[in-house]
Amino acid sequence: MSKNVKYRDELPKLGYGCMRLPDNFEESEKLVLAAIENGINYFDTAYIYPGKEALLGKILHKNRLREKVSIATKLPLFLCKNSDDFDKIFTKQLARLKTDYVDYYLLHMLDTPAELSRLFAMGLDKWISAKMQSGQIRRIGFSFHGKREDFVKLIDAYDWQFCMIQYNYLDVNNQAGATGLNYAHSKGIPVIIMEPLRGGLLADPRRIPPKAAEIFKNNSRFSAAQFALRWLWNHEEVSCVLSGMRTMSELEDNIAASTASYPGCMTQEDCALIERVSAAFKEVGSIACTGCDYCMPCPVGVNIPGCFAAYNSYCTDKKRNQYILNTGVLRSKNGTARGCIDCGKCEPRCPQSIPIRESLKQVARTIEPFWFRIGMAVARKFFFSFSL
Repeated sequence: MSKNVKYRDELPKLGYGCMRLPDNFEESEKLVLAAIENGINYFDTAYIYPGKEALLGKILHKNRLREKVSIATKLPLFLCKNSDDFDKIFTKQLARLKTDYVDYYLLHMLDTPAELSRLFAMGLDKWISAKMQSGQIRRIGFSFHGKREDFVKLIDAYDWQFCMIQYNYLDVNNQAGATGLNYAHSKGIPVIIMEPLRGGLLADPRRIPPKAAEIFKNNSRFSAAQFALRWLWNHEEVSCVLSGMRTMSELEDNIAASTASYPGCMTQEDCALIERVSAAFKEVGSIACTGCDYCMPCPVGVNIPGCFAAYNSYCTDKKRNQYILNTGVLRSKNGTARGCIDCGKCEPRCPQSIPIRESLKQVARTIEPFWFRIGMAVARKFFFSFSL
């Protein structure tokens, strides 16, 4: 493996997402040590990733590597019900990570300005300032899964030092999207990319649509995963790409892609190939939404573009995680397709002439069966009654 993982904005081009690290300590230790040896020094975890903060902390402590890496972890906003919760959570995180400071601290899934206002009213801004002055937090940022207009507002709402968005060649018009990426970059804010392979979808031959797989098969230069990563590093606006590498072969493949990628590395033929692959993915879905947001805002809060993007993703991989993130159903059912009140105000504004109301009903029928609605209601009750 090459030892030339390059850096942008003081961040390695390739960062390690720890959510998918193996639970087996020895396996994870080998991966983390190999990553560090090859220049990866940014490790991302979160309070709500079961056991991962403690696993990373144990590996770094055992091998005396804490000072050679940057740790990123996240404050779970849904667990913060009063100002005391900030310290309760942070203290637990430091203990798990076996450290006395965090290099990159994120507000986890901060999706709306209203949520930020709620937290600041509880004193979070003062708490962050105190932690940064003490050196316990070195840099502050947020991760985002909401609407692009809210991302822009959040970027302007605070003096952030970095941010994290979901971005890949299928999500150009989804969530923060290209608009958010470019806006953050224009403000000088480093952008870290999560879900570069859309949970493995863009790298798994068993899940890629047959037409897309055939396009990749006829190209012998790069693997599907390498193409997806190269597409990201082709953007000068991207500072760091997180990848949840579970095996040594995945680590080697991603490092190889990192060392060979840079802004402008994609040829016209490469870009055309990605366009054809993206079109093949979109053909599997049946709602021709471009994510322009002209239909928004919805009077009752339905995330119309988010519902359609998640539906098209579901048609490909039969997974509901994208829908859960896009609609915020774990916090409220208002953003879901079933929340539509059939007012029709959105349809005249749609440049694609999509029958939005009928399409939302199609999404609800497909993704929101009764057992899903019951499960989400239970999950909401659990999350908001969670005791620290």
